[in-house]
Amino acid sequence: MQSGTARTRHISAASAARSRPLDEIFAALSDPIRRGIIERLAQGPCSVTQLGAPYGVSAPAISKHLGVLERSGLIVRWKVGRVHYCRLAAAPLAEAASWIERHRAFWSRQLDALGDYLEREDNRCDPPSTADRPE
Repeated sequence: MQSGTARTRHISAASAARSRPLDEIFAALSDPIRRGIIERLAQGPCSVTQLGAPYGVSAPAISKHLGVLERSGLIVRWKVGRVHYCRLAAAPLAEAASWIERHRAFWSRQLDALGDYLEREDNRCDPPSTADRPE
């Protein structure tokens, strides 16, 4: 039989293993240049040179950004001759969107409940109207 601490540690390790890909996806999306690259790739495949053109950073910097996106599974890179191309991989974005939606629904319910509670408290604390006051 597992002790409570061992069981908690096991659940935490399993949860961490499942969240690792999501951590990489959200970390990759945390940078504005990488988000811009994702937006461009949503239109279709593109060469690395074209991807880097709008940004005032060096080619090695763009390559590092692409490496982060590739390791997170958000993009796929390939080479034709001397030209490197990228395309968007939709599955990781769908996974992140699903996670966000699950949590959005939870927090929406929580905030609705808080709003209801605050409204009840506000109504309870309202001073009586002049018609309700004894003379």
